[in-house]
Order: sequence, then structure tokens, then C-alpha cells
Amino acid sequence: MKKSAKVFRTRVSVLLNGFILALFIPLFVQSINYQTNETMYILGGSFLFIVLIFAGMRYVISDGMLCLKMWFIPSGSTKISNIVSVERSYNPLSSPAGSLKRLRISFKKGSKYPFMLISPVREKEFIEELKTVNPDINVKIPDKKGMWRFWDWDF
Repeated sequence: MKKSAKVFRTRVSVLLNGFILALFIPLFVQSINYQTNETMYILGGSFLFIVLIFAGMRYVISDGMLCLKMWFIPSGSTKISNIVSVERSYNPLSSPAGSLKRLRISFKKGSKYPFMLISPVREKEFIEELKTVNPDINVKIPDKKGMWRFWDWDF
């Protein structure tokens, strides 16, 4: 019997989106001052494209595989049996994650990539689902509480 796929959407960070918006605002203001509509259209289209990418990012766990999807387009996959560890990361490297609060998934030596940075919304459920497929995964995520952590946001 085939097991159903579990789908986890990406966490979309207010902080990361604010940073991206802050990059676009001066360019919009400059294009308004010079009254260049073409530049405004290009910037608006670029910003909309980035928002659509974040909105369509998904992580799918199915048949022992972890698949990354952007809307309906598969962006990559890996065997869950190759995962060695999962830990918290705030690494700003480019990755399929809509937030800076990420999970760093490390793979066995000899894998195509040494690690992957992702940011699923329901982290605990995501990790539990990975561990049902591969119980040997070492999870290193502290459950910290503090004044800078509220509503599950980390600044």
C-alpha cells in the first residue's frame, strides 16, 4: 500500500521580506523621480516574482524521499535515508527557504550536496515525519525561550 505524501509549506519571514522590500523601495523612488515607467514595471515584476516563489515553495515527504517543489515544478529531491542530522541555522545563504529561521539538513559523506537549508512551517511535525522514515537522524534543535523569541519568531 502506497503511503500518502506529507506536504509542508515554507515559513515566510516578515524580516526577510522586509529586507527584500527595503532593497526595492529606493529603486522605485528613483524610477518615480526620473519618471521611467519601464524601470518601475521591471522592479514590480521582479518583486512579484520573488513573492510568488516564496508563496509556492513546498517540501514533500513521500516514499522515503524529501522533494522540494516550487508550485508544481520539482526543484530537487533526496533520499531521507541519506540524512545524518537536522539542526537550527540562521545562515543567509541562498536556499529554498522563505525565512532566515532554517533547518540545516546534513547528508552522509559522498552525497551530491553536503547540506540543505530549508524552513518548513511545522518544524516539529516535519522532523517527526523524517524520523519515521530514518530513525537514525540526529536532531540538534534547542527549545529555547527568551525575550527575543515570541510567536515563534526569531529576530
